[in-house]
Amino acid sequence: MATYCLTVARLQLALGHGARRLHISTAYRAKAKVSMSRFEPTSFISYEKLQSNIDIVRKRLNRPLTLSEKIVYGHLDDPHNQEIDRGRTYLRLRPDRVAMQDATAQMAMLQFISSGLPKVAVPSTIHCDHLIEAQVGGPEDLARAKDVNHEVYNFLSSAGAKYGVGFWKPGSGIIHQIILENYAYPGVMLIGTDSHTPNGGGLGSICIGVGGADAVDVMAGIPWELKCPKVIGVKLTGTLSGWTSPKDVILKVAGILTVKGGTGAIIEYHGPGVDSISCTGMATICNMGAEIGATTSVFPYNHRMRTYLKKTGRAEIAAVADEYSDLLVPDQGCEYDQIIELNLDELKPHINGPFTPDLAHPVSEVGAAAQKNGWPLEVKVGLIGSCTNSSYEDMGRAASVAKQALDKGLKCKAQFTVTPGSEQIRATIERDGYSKILGDVGGVVLANACGPCIGQWDRRDVKKGEKNTIVTSYNRNFTARNDANPATHAFVTSPEIVTALAIAGTLNFNPETDYLTTPSGEKFKLEPPNGDELPSRDFDPGQDTYQHPPADGSSLKVDVNPQSNRLQLLEPFDKWHRNDLENMQVLIKVKGKCTTDHISAAGPWLKFRGHLDNISNNMLIGAVNSENDAVNKIKNHLTGEYGGVPDVARHYKANGISWVVVGDDNYGEGSSREHAALEPRHLGGRAIIVKSFARIHETNLKKQGLLPLTFSNPSDYDKIRPDDKISIRGLKSFAPGKPLTAVLKHSDGTEETLQLNHSFNETQIQWFQAGSALNRMKEMQH
Repeated sequence: MATYCLTVARLQLALGHGARRLHISTAYRAKAKVSMSRFEPTSFISYEKLQSNIDIVRKRLNRPLTLSEKIVYGHLDDPHNQEIDRGRTYLRLRPDRVAMQDATAQMAMLQFISSGLPKVAVPSTIHCDHLIEAQVGGPEDLARAKDVNHEVYNFLSSAGAKYGVGFWKPGSGIIHQIILENYAYPGVMLIGTDSHTPNGGGLGSICIGVGGADAVDVMAGIPWELKCPKVIGVKLTGTLSGWTSPKDVILKVAGILTVKGGTGAIIEYHGPGVDSISCTGMATICNMGAEIGATTSVFPYNHRMRTYLKKTGRAEIAAVADEYSDLLVPDQGCEYDQIIELNLDELKPHINGPFTPDLAHPVSEVGAAAQKNGWPLEVKVGLIGSCTNSSYEDMGRAASVAKQALDKGLKCKAQFTVTPGSEQIRATIERDGYSKILGDVGGVVLANACGPCIGQWDRRDVKKGEKNTIVTSYNRNFTARNDANPATHAFVTSPEIVTALAIAGTLNFNPETDYLTTPSGEKFKLEPPNGDELPSRDFDPGQDTYQHPPADGSSLKVDVNPQSNRLQLLEPFDKWHRNDLENMQVLIKVKGKCTTDHISAAGPWLKFRGHLDNISNNMLIGAVNSENDAVNKIKNHLTGEYGGVPDVARHYKANGISWVVVGDDNYGEGSSREHAALEPRHLGGRAIIVKSFARIHETNLKKQGLLPLTFSNPSDYDKIRPDDKISIRGLKSFAPGKPLTAVLKHSDGTEETLQLNHSFNETQIQWFQAGSALNRMKEMQH
């Protein structure tokens, strides 16, 4: 086995264009025998350590391991004694790295500051990608964002410098693309404060989306808890070709598993079909695994990943990964909890939606489905890019479709926007001519940021309430997500299909079979798209947008103006009062789908992500009230009048009344945003009682000292009336696996008793008793 006694100079040389940024990729340090403290805090798991932990666990379990198990169990805090039972036990893990996007980083850093710790214990980065609103074009929108968000960017930059966190400035690109280009590598475990962190699985990493409080645990050097995931295997055979793209794999899987079918599981792709997918294509598939509730998704290490690592200046990581390649693929004979088989030869281009990412249609059938269901056929806007589909290959395939139209004298009938995933992608597609083609066909190149994908879109072509259709290469299409218009029918598909539909201007167009008409009346059919997997020349890194933290930031100050409406230092939540929770008012009984967008909307509210009291004014304003089918209109049972959800909650809190929320299935699906848990806690909530939870939201609620509880009998949801008072009994003997009891007091004087289940372990019960996980962390420091 080769010894990698790498010098700092050699490490920088290995980075190629990235050397001047000094954000040395983690795998180098994993093998390095030199101190890297001048670059980042070191707390890495080497492949030797990974090998050692896997050997210990394999001997204990005495069976072959899936790839997911190898990487996850390879990061166990105590591999000798950790109880391991897929789907049941909680694992204590040591992730290698933390990444935070700017909207969630504000609260994560505010919580870290509250912890009193001097510096992060593992390499961590902040990425400014969420606060840039798409309006007219990249440079103008970026300049405006820097001005409008100056206070927040200054806070994140100074907090990063003080506490040892790298800072990617606005304009750098989307967090997940930057992680893929710089920080992900086969076998690493990374957690990120964004639900699409699993994007890194395209490079053989276990990358998991979490709330900010989880990130604080890891940054504080505390073992991180995760319920031992089940593993769903997706066996791929055949080869992708023609109009079918990697996006179609996950669109098809989403149709099979639905938005909650992957909950509690890692989706592990394997089989001979894997080798026909590019590294960035694998990342696309893993990225959108968030839409089926999966903990994360991962692909086995192969030559596509090796090529990508080399092209992004990380050839030596590829060399080490080759040496340990048996760790980075599943064991022969390993067992999955569920198997899905997909023949890529037979897979057709798909388009999913509207209003939910699991409503899958072949492109050939969506026009008929639209006519049948009354969805608008005219495509108003086509949008390509986002963290899901903004790779060099994606842009090249879209440009190849656009070029065919241009050559025939056609431009887009719909509006068309292009969002590069990173500054590196922007600079490279500009150099190689893709940007000009996409612009000439009618496209507007937006800033390197999330933009319309997360609702940062100043859309003006339709009025709110006007029924219309848009098609995107994004990942999520919940009601009103992209443009705040609940009447917008949003569909997700591949960038090349978006481009074709934007040119055709209608959903009722199948590029595999249908013809377009030129200005001269000639009929022609688009040829299947083609695009280079990676640029033939090296990537152009573009502008240097990375700020390294100083070696010692202890003397630096992070100022938060007490009068600020954007930032607010946190006050600790109150501790549990050692008694059962009695006579709590039902604030709202939510009907149907309730995502984190419904609980804590994004869009214009993003600007308040660092100010808990201000952003709490959006709490549950998108949820449907079962009493009247209205949004943000609930009865105040103290006054008898109807008001907005946050207003009524504040009134109850001011009068000393605790309250609960009652919800439906898969409550809290979607984004990782912990504000959806912080806001109910801040406004006086004590428990959220639902049929089932999405994984990240359930954990976030626990972290903030709330009780996420599920009906033992889901039909008990129907027994709760909007004006009920609810008592939760059994908290004095609160224990793992032991249900709690709810007593419903109806307004007619009758009572009913229900059994409520929970998934708390002993550590999480301590969070509840202390008032929050952060409170518990402080207790343990004394």
